[in-house]
Amino acid sequence: MAGGQKPLPVSISELHFPSSEQPNLSHILSSLRRSTLSIPNRLRSIESDSHFAQHVAEVYGLPLVANERCGSWYIPPELKAGSAYFKSTDGHAGQWDFSLRRLNLQVLDIIREHGGCVIVDSTRRGKSMPDALSKTVPIWCAVMNRALFPERQSFHNAQFPPDFLGRSEESQIESRIDRFVASLKTLKLNLDESKTRLGKPIRLTWASREYMWPEYSGADGRDDFHVVVLCSASKRVHGAEMSEGGYIQGAGDDSEAWAQGLTPTVFWENKPALFGTNEEELPQLIKELLELHRQKQSIEKATLIMPTRNLYLGRTGATSADTVEQFDLLVSCNGEAKLATMTDGKAKSLNLGCPAGKLGSRHLRKVLPKVEQFVSAHMKSTSCQPLLVTCETGKDLSVGTILTILCLFYDDAGNFTGSRRAEPVDKEYIRQRFAWIVSSKQDANPSRSTLQSVNSYLMERPG
Repeated sequence: MAGGQKPLPVSISELHFPSSEQPNLSHILSSLRRSTLSIPNRLRSIESDSHFAQHVAEVYGLPLVANERCGSWYIPPELKAGSAYFKSTDGHAGQWDFSLRRLNLQVLDIIREHGGCVIVDSTRRGKSMPDALSKTVPIWCAVMNRALFPERQSFHNAQFPPDFLGRSEESQIESRIDRFVASLKTLKLNLDESKTRLGKPIRLTWASREYMWPEYSGADGRDDFHVVVLCSASKRVHGAEMSEGGYIQGAGDDSEAWAQGLTPTVFWENKPALFGTNEEELPQLIKELLELHRQKQSIEKATLIMPTRNLYLGRTGATSADTVEQFDLLVSCNGEAKLATMTDGKAKSLNLGCPAGKLGSRHLRKVLPKVEQFVSAHMKSTSCQPLLVTCETGKDLSVGTILTILCLFYDDAGNFTGSRRAEPVDKEYIRQRFAWIVSSKQDANPSRSTLQSVNSYLMERPG
């Protein structure tokens, strides 16, 4: 060529792209998928699914209950009657279980008051219904019906969504129900009281975008039972999210990975602002909204642990000063380790100095002797003194601490015994006392490390 220029390529094979600029199909698809799974798309998908959940509630005339944590995204706070805690893992094939940590007895009161409820959950792409709704809740319902209404045998079989599970899996689950009932009875809860709280057995039905059976939608036919509707809120997506025009199935699931701290409550309170903000500006807006929410958040009240009349759980910094002043004794799990002296010169509060996370759970084992000494010293003479135990979440270290107190100092009727338990403590006894806590405070959820510390202390302790 003239001027020393190289000849132009005449075939595709002669074309050359610098390596840094070569198109990579995998990278392109990943970028498109990230764009599809953006926060705005998730929030708008949640709003769309919420309309379906509300429609189901209107059809049946029943209140909405969120299966936490996913379910709360689909229910505006003003329409949320309560929370349930049914884990999908308890419905996984071969792992079917009835949780003694998540008894969900709080749902009985909602069902009794309204004649039933709609439990809302969702699941990600590939399934039409989460295992929590197809198996975990049916297991729970069968256990409740058998344990509370032994005479109503027509309600004893496990109820499953029609034509959803295989006969073999249904049969294997059914074969375990009596064992789960026996496990529930080992907790020695007052089942007669629970029967009164519920009133009559439960009948299940299901609602999804693919099918809904409104046979119990009217008041007629509900005389002999309550209706619990298990609602899978999301539309099933068969292909990739990119084919759905921005819609994401199960958008509320695994929110820790995408929400940047945003909670369902803050979302619903600020939906117009969130929808009106560019994606690039959302992280800063979310941060500001969360701070405003923390500032105006109502002060929590302490929770009485029944059947005691003087043991309470609370969250450090969230329980009002007026509430704290109502207690004669205070144990703070996360405060700086010390005994605080009140105006009368007596030490009436104990700070355990536990750090956060697993380190705090391990540290709890070392300081539980101080808790035992503190309770024994101050409650022996006046056993009716109200005692408040707090930690930074109100669900973990404080639960482990109050569980230790229950096991050491309280009898089966919830009365302070005046002296520490002399008989050995085993895991079944600890589970019985733990059932008191989760029956009183449904979101109590101590970590495995916390419970291991408690078990270790109680079972290794000499009588």
